[in-house]
Amino acid sequence: MAIVPPASEIPDLSSPATGVPSTLAAGDVIFAPLVQVLVVYLDEPSIERIAQAYAFAAQAHEGQTRVSGEPYITHPVAVAGILADLRMDEKTIIAALLHDVIEDTPTGHEYILAEYGAEVAHLVEGVSKLDQIRFKSKAEQQAANFRKMMMAMVEDVRVILIKLADRLHNMRTLGVMRPDKRRRIARETLEIYTPIANRLGLNSLRHELEALGFQAMYPTRYCVLEQALRKARGNRREVMRTIEDAFNARLEEEGMQAEVQTREKRLYSIYRKMVQKHLSFEDVFDVFAVRIVTDTVDNVYRLLGLAHNLYKPLPGRFKDYIAIPKANGYQSLHTLLFGPHGILLEVQIRTREMHQFAESGIAAHWLYKTNGDATGATQARAREWLRELLDIQRQAGNPQEFLESVKGDLFPDEVYVFTPMGEIMELPRRSTPIDFAYAVHTDVGNSCVACKIDRQFAPLSNVLSNGQTIEIITAPGSAPSPNWLNFAVTAKARTHIRAFLKGLHEDEAMQLGARLLDKALETHQLSLADIDSERLTLCVQDQYQTTMNDLLREIGLGNRMATLVALCLTAKTGEVAGSEQPAAGMNNASLILRGSEGLVVSFAKCCHPIPGDPIIGFVSTGRGVVVHRRQCGNAVELASRPENLMSVEWANDVTGNYQAEIMLNAKNLRGGLARMAGAIAETGADIDNVSFDDRDQNVTVITFLLRVSGRLQLAQIIRRLKREQGVLKVWRT
Repeated sequence: MAIVPPASEIPDLSSPATGVPSTLAAGDVIFAPLVQVLVVYLDEPSIERIAQAYAFAAQAHEGQTRVSGEPYITHPVAVAGILADLRMDEKTIIAALLHDVIEDTPTGHEYILAEYGAEVAHLVEGVSKLDQIRFKSKAEQQAANFRKMMMAMVEDVRVILIKLADRLHNMRTLGVMRPDKRRRIARETLEIYTPIANRLGLNSLRHELEALGFQAMYPTRYCVLEQALRKARGNRREVMRTIEDAFNARLEEEGMQAEVQTREKRLYSIYRKMVQKHLSFEDVFDVFAVRIVTDTVDNVYRLLGLAHNLYKPLPGRFKDYIAIPKANGYQSLHTLLFGPHGILLEVQIRTREMHQFAESGIAAHWLYKTNGDATGATQARAREWLRELLDIQRQAGNPQEFLESVKGDLFPDEVYVFTPMGEIMELPRRSTPIDFAYAVHTDVGNSCVACKIDRQFAPLSNVLSNGQTIEIITAPGSAPSPNWLNFAVTAKARTHIRAFLKGLHEDEAMQLGARLLDKALETHQLSLADIDSERLTLCVQDQYQTTMNDLLREIGLGNRMATLVALCLTAKTGEVAGSEQPAAGMNNASLILRGSEGLVVSFAKCCHPIPGDPIIGFVSTGRGVVVHRRQCGNAVELASRPENLMSVEWANDVTGNYQAEIMLNAKNLRGGLARMAGAIAETGADIDNVSFDDRDQNVTVITFLLRVSGRLQLAQIIRRLKREQGVLKVWRT
């Protein structure tokens, strides 16, 4: 139980005996640097209250040290210092100083509430809660922590700001950790924390987190790239000075006031560009750039003309993020110019206020909140995204699903399209009309049947491009297709599609459960229709379910065995269910597969059963029935649990197409793959995937994942491929 320290033990700030000096004297070597930042923007009473919080935190953490051996109090002070650099308010700074006292000291939440108020107590508790729950696996822990961070951010975004500052200081002091732990923390930082900082517009934090994460994750690559950049800097320093002088001279000629800054692209940004576009360092042209900061939006556009007059622009590389801000509220003009000696030069032009927002993002709300609604656009966009998180949270079934959904929104590469009424919609890169439909409204997405792109009918899977006009065609009674998940990109679209399919999945599970129970009852010469309602009610209660439909759904999902439920239904009054259980394993009644079972019957990826194959079913919790080929190695292993096995057979009139995998050895001949694909197409089959394994320079092993109607069509494909020039051997895996 947390302990609330008595008031007599809390140090008096004005008493020299405490060792904590007056705030403005700031003689404490740990606290003094923070005071120097605070006095720039906070008044004296606020700083005194922060000093009192520091005095209490120092006492609470007394005797505790970090892994580096430093006094533990240096960590919360450093976190507070990072937030002070962002000009955060008094309560956030106090919460940062106290953010570890609930978790790492005997201090209770009640004391924080009584001494510092509900707002600070809420922030401290919010940060503490993010680290308290333990999970079965690292993946589950990461996903659940991510969801908790998102939800804490919705309640008060300052919770996540403190958490980001906490992570930044931990990254700064990561060198004392073991290499494996450094890499794990660095990966989590790059995958989770930097995207959140980017989404909130906290570029100063994001850039440092990326640099530290990159250095810890890939130390060798970091060093090599840093040396290459240092060499390039030496070669181009004179060129950049020439460019800066040229801009300043032109500004003086035009009588315009602006600040010209030359900068170099950050190492992690260069590395990501090299990886994503498969470039060498020499092929990354925009390593150096110019930023021009001025007073007014009018001057920003005038400076764009000045820049284009000074150096020729590269066509198609101008972006106006002022007229259409990024999702995180970022505003600036970007243009790419042909500089001296043919080098490509990126130029960013913005106002001072835009520059402050670019560095501080949503934190600028607390910096400027006394000056009216200066951050309206940034705040509105951030809050709108946070509100959407709540909706996604309600629809997501588990933390991993939530993480997967939101990650798409954390890595946006925006595309801007228009509604038929001319309104601009912002979507992530590679979005499709489905994403657009759900962005308009959930009901529009759920009832979407077709679309028009620039007034021409187009597939719903088309990837949208900038400037296109999208019209969604809906129809009453239509419903989302599971196939949409293959190309939907936004979290909102994927979450609502999954939510609909989850309801559909439960209905299908109930229908399958009824069929499975009927099959199990056949061994007792009964059917479900023969069981009276009283017996059904008793069985439902015995199985701890609310209704018969719930019990059928549990059977269909594999959470209850149909044979045991059948035994419960057929047991005589007073007989203990299970006392005369039949031999474990399959009964004589087989489940007939017709191809219309839906999501609760799935086909194993290890052996890809198709109509005509001898098959066996395995009842899997939460997945329904998983079908394997009888000769599959996994099926043999599963046979060691006969209570979960089920007899399944193909119907004579089975419908649909099923995945099958074949491999072949082929000589490396020009056009060989095209001929093989053509041969497969002649048989009427589809190719889902192709992969290669070069056995040597003359022979390649090719794996085709096909979609076929059954064994007959697959045999035709194999015979046809064997006749192709260069094909040495064909077999089914």
